Amino acid sequence: MRKATSLSRQFLARAEHTLLRHHLPRIESCLKLLSAEEIWWRPNAASNSVGNLALHLAGNVRQWIVSGLGGAADVRRRDQEFTERGPVPRAQLVTSLRRTVLEACRVLRRLSDADLARTYSIQKFRVTGLGTVLHVVEHFAFHSGQIIFITKQVRGRDLAFTHLPGERRRPVRAKKLPAF
Repeated sequence: MRKATSLSRQFLARAEHTLLRHHLPRIESCLKLLSAEEIWWRPNAASNSVGNLALHLAGNVRQWIVSGLGGAADVRRRDQEFTERGPVPRAQLVTSLRRTVLEACRVLRRLSDADLARTYSIQKFRVTGLGTVLHVVEHFAFHSGQIIFITKQVRGRDLAFTHLPGERRRPVRAKKLPAF
């Protein structure tokens, strides 16, 4: 297998950074800020809880990258990601999502230009490897934003995730929880 070109490597490294270093820590912070009850709170029947979104992200990343691009068995049960009412323990949600993202990052690191150009069948969609990675990153970002929004609604305060270059980050004050 030929290695990816510089541009492909940059794209894959950015995808990994976005998933692992940008959005995942924010989701983990939100899960730490919320009580078990709040993790499973839904504003209405048409909406998802933070817990459902965490399950859904782990399922999506696993199906599209770990299975779709990495060749692992696809064992996803998508409907259960949305019908779950909890409480799945916070530590289990965090561990599952983190493990899945780390596994996906290992797959991303070994992709070649040919892998990115190849067409795959994932969830009955015909997509290229490049399209798959792009889909997962944008999907992860979209639901990360929902989790942040719900957490802000429940907590009623800024979570201090955003800062401009050169500004010091303001720490998020999460309640003390046992280590995961």
